[in-house]
Amino acid sequence: MEEFVGGIWHRFITRSATRHHPEAAVELEHIERTAGTLFRALGGDAGLRVAAAAEAEHGARRHWLSRLAGTDTRVAHASRDQETLRLPAQLALFAERGLNRDLYLWLIAQAAATPPEATDWLSANQQATRHTLAAWPGLRARYRRLVDACIALRIAPEKLPPADAALETAIRNALADPARVQRAPAADKPPQPVPLWLYPAPELFDRRSRPSTMSEPATAGDREAQDGRDKRRSARREDEPDGRDGFILPFRAESLLSWAEYVKVNRSMDEDPDADAARAADDMDELALSEGASETASTVRFDLDLPSDAHDDIPLQSGILLPEWDWKRQRLLRDHCSLTLLHPRDAVACELPARLTRAVRRLRSQFEALTPSRRWLKGQPDGSEADLDACVRGWTDRSSGHLTGDDNRYLKCERRERDLACLVLADLSLSTDAHVSDDMKVIDVIRDSLMLLAEALGATGDRFGLYGFSSLKRSHIRFQRVKAFDEPYGRIARGRIAALRPGYYTRMGAAIRQSTRLMSSQPNAMRLLMILSDGKPNDMDHYEGRYGIEDTRVAIHEARALGVRPFCVTIDREGADYLPHLFGVDGYTVIRKPEQLPQRLPMLYATLVG
Repeated sequence: MEEFVGGIWHRFITRSATRHHPEAAVELEHIERTAGTLFRALGGDAGLRVAAAAEAEHGARRHWLSRLAGTDTRVAHASRDQETLRLPAQLALFAERGLNRDLYLWLIAQAAATPPEATDWLSANQQATRHTLAAWPGLRARYRRLVDACIALRIAPEKLPPADAALETAIRNALADPARVQRAPAADKPPQPVPLWLYPAPELFDRRSRPSTMSEPATAGDREAQDGRDKRRSARREDEPDGRDGFILPFRAESLLSWAEYVKVNRSMDEDPDADAARAADDMDELALSEGASETASTVRFDLDLPSDAHDDIPLQSGILLPEWDWKRQRLLRDHCSLTLLHPRDAVACELPARLTRAVRRLRSQFEALTPSRRWLKGQPDGSEADLDACVRGWTDRSSGHLTGDDNRYLKCERRERDLACLVLADLSLSTDAHVSDDMKVIDVIRDSLMLLAEALGATGDRFGLYGFSSLKRSHIRFQRVKAFDEPYGRIARGRIAALRPGYYTRMGAAIRQSTRLMSSQPNAMRLLMILSDGKPNDMDHYEGRYGIEDTRVAIHEARALGVRPFCVTIDREGADYLPHLFGVDGYTVIRKPEQLPQRLPMLYATLVG
């Protein structure tokens, strides 16, 4: 009976104390595309991606009912850094759905005007608010409604201790008049969360004058601890225990749990990972990480080592030096990457697979319409034959007394050709080994796509080349030659396509630069570079996150400056977040169902060159 009554009380007091309105909630995933478009349209950094922010303890004073129920202790703060704009995964703060959506839009506008590394939280938000309202006056009415709704939810200053009341008054004045408050007064506790402002991005690791034992430079995975839901996690560095310290004497039972938490066990390598680890991380304000004595790379080296020379692909040319754009230093690093041109060793000449025969027959009949053909031009001043229609009209005009002086009475035959070269660049990274169905992997989809496209291009007579790429750091970029421009397409090229297999990582900038070099040597007027990809640019070293995206973007701009037209076809469902920054709004397409890529790729080509 006691438990039954306690459950009723818990549900009642929790429901009474909650300040959320689930019926008016707005999800970030529903406006994610709008958020990215609006952020860039308002002048925000086009390279930033939008992601969900994780909840954390705010430590501020709460209403007495919230303290009684033990609720409203955590909040997801909006923030931004040089790579990511973090917004709450859900907004249900107000009872009106329109206000919650307006809050999302305001945070996006505020982020576009806030510098990524603000030194003073109060001043930076006031400055961003002034700039936002001055640049876009249409937001003033929404901002005033949001301020009024936000202040109505806060604890009144007269109900707070003097120090906290002064801070609350300063925040209210700053919201009402962004130019009014110069500095925030000191208080005993942190201020109540301000939903309309951006908070500083948390420092993930404490690197206070401690030597690092890691041999590789820090990657985006080191700087940002995330789970599968892509939430920002606050973390700190801890020294790993050496295992020599035993129980403290005299022994106290309450120290057992704290000792067990620091047993020297490599928990990340457990055979059975905790299925609720992500849920546990949601309840933790800070994640503790330590550097082990052994390098992590050594534990997965069997997956990343290159094959022996006897089993690796045949190198055709090695040591091709390419530049790379250093986004942090904003300069081009000359001869920074080394690329090797390879030939599939296991390639055996083969015929077209039987499963693709029907599709190839259909594509050939469709692409024959794009085949260059001869065309007769009528009404020409000279030509190989007389234009009978023009001659009859001329004789009729003379007989009726109308002299036009038009002597264009010949037919001329012209051959209209499409001066085009196309290079297809396929991503052969390790992620292509993933399954798209029970009996098909991404690499199988790429092989079928290349075969169908090559058969279709064979019907048009257009010049084309087929290449693939993967990488293992900047010193080993693998560039697979499937078919060069001067090679015919047939059984040998089909065998090379069938021999393609997943490689390593995706250093896309270097692959695009090498493809641009090959395209630049082609004499054709139109040069199309089609890129097949299944994810973001990445590699084992620092080529991750914003660094890889910015290098790829510079490589694309270099290609366009040389007359090459890049176009990306991706099966990455998150491609719309970063591809507009790389290729522009008309320079890419996202195929939601990977198994449709073989059928859609030839039609995309026909659309691009039609």
